[in-house]
Amino acid sequence: MYTDNKPTKFYNIGVSYIKADAETRGKFSLSKEAQIGLLEEAKATGSGELFVLSTCNRTEITGFAEHPFQLIKMLCKYSQGTVEEFAKVSYIHKNQDAIQHLFRMGTGLDSQILGDYEIVGQLRHAFKLSKELGTSNAYLERLLNCVMQSSKRVKNETKLSSGTTSVSYAAVQYLIKNIPNHNAKNILVFGLGKMGKHTCKNLSEYTNNNMVRLINRTEEKVTEFVKENPAIRQAKYKDLSQEIANCDVLIVSTGANKPTVLKEHIPEDKDILILDLSMPANVSTEVSSLKNVTLINVDELSKITLETLAVREKEVPLAEAIIEEHKAEFNQWLNHRKFTPAINALKQSLVAIQKDEINFHKKKNRDFDEEQAEVITSRLIQKITTQFVKHLKDENTSITQSIDVMSKVFGATLQPINAEEN
Repeated sequence: MYTDNKPTKFYNIGVSYIKADAETRGKFSLSKEAQIGLLEEAKATGSGELFVLSTCNRTEITGFAEHPFQLIKMLCKYSQGTVEEFAKVSYIHKNQDAIQHLFRMGTGLDSQILGDYEIVGQLRHAFKLSKELGTSNAYLERLLNCVMQSSKRVKNETKLSSGTTSVSYAAVQYLIKNIPNHNAKNILVFGLGKMGKHTCKNLSEYTNNNMVRLINRTEEKVTEFVKENPAIRQAKYKDLSQEIANCDVLIVSTGANKPTVLKEHIPEDKDILILDLSMPANVSTEVSSLKNVTLINVDELSKITLETLAVREKEVPLAEAIIEEHKAEFNQWLNHRKFTPAINALKQSLVAIQKDEINFHKKKNRDFDEEQAEVITSRLIQKITTQFVKHLKDENTSITQSIDVMSKVFGATLQPINAEEN
């Protein structure tokens, strides 16, 4: 929201995985209903033009306010968090710092896993809701468009999002690379926690194996999961030993505090690859002594993810260079938007002087060439305004001070669209 007498500043306030643990982030999380309520209140009270982002890793409010406490107060009102808690784990970005934060977030540089682009879709949804409820403006829309353009380029022109970054994904990639004819192998996934679900989904997405079976102590969870994921077949927990005997690959992610796969579960008459994704290990150490077993644990799989992250780290400077391009483009638009009304007002003032002078000389000089005078003075007006634009575009120029001087010189009210210089 822009006002002439009370210029507002651009802020981003919030909590994220960087300082706040999961429990604290949960307190500040905003449900869809809470987000709608907050945005509707902001519109009704005229307290700011903003959008709200709430994910498992962060909750933020981005927009305009006279003071960041206005945004903090709204966040605490619609969440379970308090101002005191917010002060301990929060961050507050202002003007150019807030712009930079959005660019880094939208390109995956600020993600919990470097290069994770899930946040891009979440940003789009957040701004879409703001637009639907009438709390967006041209500034926010232009900024988000520039962020999305830079995000697309970073994804297409760098390796920031390439390779393996999760243990479950690493397990599937290990399987693909090391097991010949992996699509024809019997695969058994044991455990349906978060890791098990991701493993099954990665198997469905990255292989064409239709012989993946899923087993879990709580069978109702498996029944529900396979309804939504028909490529996965259900197995009975009571048949665990037989299911392991039938499989070529066993992926374990039970999340138990002690081993759930023991030596007696493993057949000795066939080769079997076991990928243990659990921490602590859910496969007994005795299993590794079996000659027919290849046991890969989470530490070995994590090495793959670390190698990937090392590759991604090298891509950061390229991503930052792309960000700078699009940020410069946004700031150029922003500066132009600031002084366009002032330039128009200056031009009107000069045109008024032009008309007065031409009328004066028409009365005094019978042979006065009015048409030629208009051509010459119009060119002078154009040159003066062009020079003033160049002056305002100079990075060392104080736009507000320069406009104040021109207002005094020409006796015109030259007001930038927003007196607050970002």
